[in-house]
Amino acid sequence: MSVLTLSQLQFAITAVYHFFFVPLTLGLSVLVAIMETLFVRTGKEVYQDMTKFWGKLFLVNFAMGVVTGIVMEFQFGMNWSEYSRFVGDIFGAPLAIEALLAFFLESIFLGVWIFGWERLSKGLHAAAIWLVAFGTNISALWILAANSFMQEPVGYAMEGGRAVMTDFWALLGNPHLWVQFPHTVLAGFTTGAFFVMGISSYHLARRNHIPLFRRSFQIAAVFGTIAIVLVILAGHSQAQQMVRIQPMKMASAEALWKSADPASMSLITIGNEPERRDVFAIRIPGLLSLLAYNRLDGLVKGINDLQVEYEQLYGPGNYAPPIAVSYWSFRIMVGSGFLMLALCLYGLVHLMRLTPVEKIRLIKYAPLAIALPYLANTTGWLLTELGRQPWVVFGLMKTEEAFSPTLSPGMVLTSLIVFTLLYGVLMMADAYLLRKFAIAGPQPEEVPSGPKDGQGETDWELEASHGS
Repeated sequence: MSVLTLSQLQFAITAVYHFFFVPLTLGLSVLVAIMETLFVRTGKEVYQDMTKFWGKLFLVNFAMGVVTGIVMEFQFGMNWSEYSRFVGDIFGAPLAIEALLAFFLESIFLGVWIFGWERLSKGLHAAAIWLVAFGTNISALWILAANSFMQEPVGYAMEGGRAVMTDFWALLGNPHLWVQFPHTVLAGFTTGAFFVMGISSYHLARRNHIPLFRRSFQIAAVFGTIAIVLVILAGHSQAQQMVRIQPMKMASAEALWKSADPASMSLITIGNEPERRDVFAIRIPGLLSLLAYNRLDGLVKGINDLQVEYEQLYGPGNYAPPIAVSYWSFRIMVGSGFLMLALCLYGLVHLMRLTPVEKIRLIKYAPLAIALPYLANTTGWLLTELGRQPWVVFGLMKTEEAFSPTLSPGMVLTSLIVFTLLYGVLMMADAYLLRKFAIAGPQPEEVPSGPKDGQGETDWELEASHGS
């Protein structure tokens, strides 16, 4: 395998590993902040116990996310030196701001939050976790500002064969950023909500600490329903932006070989990618135009027509990304999203009917749904990055021009194996710790030991038995 292919594999693997941790950090930080705010407002100990329990899981995941993120930045210099030389003047600025502003903010106040339980007032302690949540989510803004330049270059000029920043505010106001950022952050909120609902369901099915996990489920169900609805709406805006700036990505996601007006959406397509034609397809007339333009007509360009257009603009070459991967990634992402919406609505309906959470039918299967947002997040990023190929910076630099020319296949293969094994160990450690603490539930110091009544029930169990 070539240095280019091995470097792509290495970056893809480390990116997927890293993005396993990031969405949960985004969502769980806000949920923990909400729980502590409820404790401050109501004074009820159950909200404090919820904050401590979910906060412990947040800390485990946060630590792993930091470790995996550091290595990703190293790769820009090690594997992609030509890319760094070409776009470093632009790409480096938001990454530096993210490290110096957002990451330091969340790290400092996370320390304050961890060690400040007995040292700060309740209000100040809650403010600390809100600053952690703000810093965590604003980190995503700066990272996505850099990524959005790769998707839609703005605010630059070419000087000496390099892209040089000419307008920082154009970079920050990039239209692509303001459809990508909400979609990514809301996907993180959804991940956090399903994580909390899944673990809460596990304990409710076993009637463990019912008040704590009942309230956790209720908060996460409302939070998750709002988040997944907004994710779908933000995804719709992002798809419309994609049609305008990266029509080849949309055409590949739909296996649309020829331009059409109105354009149909593929329900299922089995295609012949080398010959760029359908073998079998079921399509819904006009639906792709509706997605692209909010009306049932409108031109959506096809792969073959765009190939001819790009050859005239950029010269000979293959300008279509891996079509099968783009097509199925899009469907898995969207399918997972709508399934999550259905599950959230199902849970929300029962909550509105005042059905005790532990008595909701199918509740014991809810932990399996924790996998859905991870599936959607991973396939969404595959579509985002692979769908842009062959460009590393769209319209400016191809991926084949971006890797480090001094590397050998053996060097990259060695680091690929080491990183894959190391990250695999870290992910197993993270999954083990999350599972261990999640199944164990709140520890004795986190749960009030209410007095027993004559039948051996704690105050919490009595509260649960009365359905309050």
